[in-house]
Amino acid sequence: MSVAIKRSIRVLQNNRIEDGIYDMWLEAEDIVADATPGQFISLYCNEGGRMLPRPISICEINRKDGTVRLVYRVIGRGTEEFSRLKAGDSIECMGPLGRGFTLERSKALIVGGGIGIPPLLELAKQLGCEKSIVLGYRDVTFLNRDFEDHGNVYIATEDGSTGTKGNVLDVIRAYNLKADIIYACGPTPMLKGIKEYAAANRIMAQLSLEERMACGIGACLACVCKSSKVDHHSNVNNKRICKEGPVFYADEIIL
Repeated sequence: MSVAIKRSIRVLQNNRIEDGIYDMWLEAEDIVADATPGQFISLYCNEGGRMLPRPISICEINRKDGTVRLVYRVIGRGTEEFSRLKAGDSIECMGPLGRGFTLERSKALIVGGGIGIPPLLELAKQLGCEKSIVLGYRDVTFLNRDFEDHGNVYIATEDGSTGTKGNVLDVIRAYNLKADIIYACGPTPMLKGIKEYAAANRIMAQLSLEERMACGIGACLACVCKSSKVDHHSNVNNKRICKEGPVFYADEIIL
């Protein structure tokens, strides 16, 4: 069950792993007790002028140590503030939030693009089945070695500097990767391509949507996507990404 209570947690480490990409571990026993792969945490800025939280997907869950890992990209003033946090600092947070992945014990294809890659790491760890992992980058890679203990990893880069030149679908087709289910997280154009590929090949798919969020608990309707069926909350063809998502079965949503 998600804990929608704002509280302070302690930063254990916060390191830059690539240009603009940071790796943060937090001391958060109550979060890891309930967290599942694909959920997110809302972090609040300490500087008073920025009232809305920043949602960041959970990358890893360490229940033994009571810690949670976030890997995030600096894209604005809020995340830039987070990048300056040091071990021992405290930060206000709320979570875990949202609906994560449903673990189907079938042959899996895990597909991530850009900053959509981090939330797939805990999924890869928890899936107890045969799996192939396809990671797509613009150029610089990150976290790819973390995935290597959890499945066969294939890499695509737009400039061809690492792995296959092209996108994740180019890799899937080039290696003729087979699966009974696809789990994907990344930019909307990538997810749209995965949704179409899965439908054409009659493969079940779960998609984690990336979207700007405000409240993080489904109250403000700022992060809706178009749904295939009428939503019981809004009575229109919408779903709240922060509440009913961010993970949806592909046939639930329209991209």
